[in-house]
Amino acid sequence: MQKPVRKVIIAGGGTAGWMTAALLKKVLQDQVEIELVESEDIGIIGVGEATIPPIQLFNQYLGVDEKEFLRETKGTIKLAIKFENWRVPGESYYHTFGAPGANIGFCSFQHFWLRAKQAGAKESLWNYDLNYLSCERGLFNKINTQNPIYDMQYAYHFDSGLYGRFLRKLAEKAGVKRTEGIVEHIVQDNKSGFITELHLKNGNKVSGDLFIDCTGMRKLLIGKTLGVNYENWEHLLPADTAIAVPTERFEKTLPYTRSIAHKCAWQWRIPLTHRNGNGIVYSSKYLSDDEAHDTLINNLDSKPLSDPQKIKFETGRTEQQWHKNVIAIGLSSGFLEPLESTSIHLIQSAIVRLMKMFPNDGISTSMASMYNAESKQEFETIRDFIILHYHVNERTDSDFWKDMRQMSIPDRLQDKINAFRSSAAIFNDSNDIFRDASWLQVMLGQGIHPEDYHPVAKKYGDASLLSVMQKVLAEKHKPLAKLLPHDEFLAQYIGRQ
Repeated sequence: MQKPVRKVIIAGGGTAGWMTAALLKKVLQDQVEIELVESEDIGIIGVGEATIPPIQLFNQYLGVDEKEFLRETKGTIKLAIKFENWRVPGESYYHTFGAPGANIGFCSFQHFWLRAKQAGAKESLWNYDLNYLSCERGLFNKINTQNPIYDMQYAYHFDSGLYGRFLRKLAEKAGVKRTEGIVEHIVQDNKSGFITELHLKNGNKVSGDLFIDCTGMRKLLIGKTLGVNYENWEHLLPADTAIAVPTERFEKTLPYTRSIAHKCAWQWRIPLTHRNGNGIVYSSKYLSDDEAHDTLINNLDSKPLSDPQKIKFETGRTEQQWHKNVIAIGLSSGFLEPLESTSIHLIQSAIVRLMKMFPNDGISTSMASMYNAESKQEFETIRDFIILHYHVNERTDSDFWKDMRQMSIPDRLQDKINAFRSSAAIFNDSNDIFRDASWLQVMLGQGIHPEDYHPVAKKYGDASLLSVMQKVLAEKHKPLAKLLPHDEFLAQYIGRQ
């Protein structure tokens, strides 16, 4: 008979550990004891500073006050990612959190936009997107409306180290026990192989029924102890190194992340209220550390605040993220480069998945199998979305971009590209966090031009369709008059920092 889960041990702190602790305590309250083991002597990577909109739901469920959260984490608003030089040098496009236009009848807006272009319309798809219009003007404000045409989805930029501290304070106040110490030895049951106890260097022993591995890329429990294999995706995403450096706050706080492609790498710029986050991601097969360092340093908007930090990584996923009585959350579960700001969301979705499948009366292999199947598909769909940016390019300035264009890609991604190219159709996978509007913007932005569109779009005459499109355009522009410059919004909403 399986042992009921009455105590959860979280190994490791940081963003992953404290997000897990905070949500578990909020959901389970006093039904399960929660203890987190971490050491101040072990640093965290802590460069993940950009998020996607579901982080709002996570914070809201925890009862977090948004103003306090933004103040404590030095946060700003994020409406989109601007991709610069990805298709060809000198060209850019946005992947926004909004959706262009509005669905008309039975089919998606892009079909009517394509039909309108044939009828003489000149507007880009993005001009029908409120998030894009706001980004281009550097504006933001809260829009209280039930009308989806005015909906402006947003996420945050924040200091992930400060976010971890913020959640720690929240979790400890709710009753999570924190134990200081470095794990020296891990005890397993002789028969089941389940982990039963963590022995710390300071002599303390921590026992539990369910263990959460938040030890980052060390994978101390799931990998080193249980021996779960790691599936390497280097053949699909060859980047294996990042260099990160904080810089002084830029004078104007943009409401979006910048992703800037270079000859053999890409660079991020993330605006916070007290500094900017910067970094470069590259493959050591195509670019040396010195070349990457120089590319980053020579393309900063403001003065560095510390020495650059080099981070080695292996793109891929832990094959069984739930094995025996251990669940890997955060970097111990896998790594995908931060091109689409998915790292923190993968933490969030893993915790939510665990809550839906929490093993109250004992751990079952069937429950673990379902958890692993969902997680696998989620990782793979994000992976494919990232590959899309690299694979569909027209750059000729380096072997890196040529090789990415010529490489074999997963069949599922190729099918998506083919469907969109032939008829502007977009098909969703279950557990894909990116919906139609995201795939639409990146495929168009990377230069995939549909050859046809849905027949429903043909039911309008030219004049009638152009009139409808003009009305949609006008509606999308209406809220702009009520928006504020991003810095002015932050000053009014959370006060000067």
